[in-house]
Amino acid sequence: MTTPETATDFDIASDWHVTRPYPFLRRLRHDHPVFWSDHLRMWVLTRYPDVRAAYRDHRTFSSVGSLTISRTLTDEVKETLGEHRSFLDDFAANVDPPKHTRMRRAISRAFTPRAVARLGGLFRAQMDAVLDELLPAGRADFTAEIAHLPSARLAAVFIGVPPEDEERVKHWVTSWFQLFLSPQPPGRQRELAQDFLKYLDYVDRLVTDRRAEPREDFVSLMAGLIGTELSHREVVETISALLLGGNDTVPNGLSNAVHRLMRERHVWEEIVADPALIPGMIEESLRIDGASLGSFRTTTTDVTLHGTTIPAGSQVLLHADSAGHDETVFPDPERFDIRRPNARDHMVFGYGVHHCVGAALSRLKMEIAFERLTTRLPTLTLAPGPDPVHRKSMVGRGFQSLPVQWTTTP
Repeated sequence: MTTPETATDFDIASDWHVTRPYPFLRRLRHDHPVFWSDHLRMWVLTRYPDVRAAYRDHRTFSSVGSLTISRTLTDEVKETLGEHRSFLDDFAANVDPPKHTRMRRAISRAFTPRAVARLGGLFRAQMDAVLDELLPAGRADFTAEIAHLPSARLAAVFIGVPPEDEERVKHWVTSWFQLFLSPQPPGRQRELAQDFLKYLDYVDRLVTDRRAEPREDFVSLMAGLIGTELSHREVVETISALLLGGNDTVPNGLSNAVHRLMRERHVWEEIVADPALIPGMIEESLRIDGASLGSFRTTTTDVTLHGTTIPAGSQVLLHADSAGHDETVFPDPERFDIRRPNARDHMVFGYGVHHCVGAALSRLKMEIAFERLTTRLPTLTLAPGPDPVHRKSMVGRGFQSLPVQWTTTP
């Protein structure tokens, strides 16, 4: 694995960045808090105060187009995608106020405290069902079978995807991530583009069906707002994006936390003995292990930081993962301290007007997952074998797979 030396070596798809990025990010915060990345073709902010200020200033650091970030698609694939290559242009996270305010208000109806509590109960049932299936085997791929499966199932139930469609929707979502958020060879791009178009067509038909025959689900709630508060396209992109979200941040966070807890066994034993420590452990794990890399923005005017000028119209990465290790905010940042008083100040869920509308549900899901894991799998350990492999993604750090094992009772 090549060791990075200068800011020009910064590459979020490199082996060093997905496995052990933090020593280099520390040097960047000290020596190059603002720099241009040739690999990303954008500017990068690495210090906590700068990242937080940029999140807060949506007029200067605009979210418009922030999720349409793939720059590696071939001309053939762009032509195949047509207007859909600008997918998510009408999603709340991809627009600024006042449009963002209107869309967030509509989406927030599904994330009231009462609704979140109900979804938490459904997630607990999903988690227990998965553990019931896996317990006798004594081993599993934590990433695929425990971290991803209950979250994907809950997202499907919440949104209104029929059980018989869950597997193909999961496949299409995976294709979306690969197409837009990681470099792919031309042949693979063509395959992924076809999957992506099938995904959009599926969601479009789902919205149309629910508008005609509403049910008790999120699609029906959003479809009922078409023509009054939201457009048909806004609803389709909202549904599509929420299905994506159910397959990333929480599964990444769970896998990262388990991997760290298994390597720092005394902390695992602490939360097994005292579940009241779980919420603090989750916040510290989110801070220290980068389940979300950060967010992309576009400058609307020239911005000068630390003597460096970012021209208007430039794309910028707000590196929230680096900010979570800023020693001026988090003393001794590489120490896993589940009692850290300000761990919750991380920006995994963003900050400001674009703070994730589903953050409360994501936190609750992780708390429930660890409450069930510590209760039902107290002997959980990493399975023997090669070191787990991190997946390469522009979204956040996570594992391709994480083999685990536990003792079973006779």
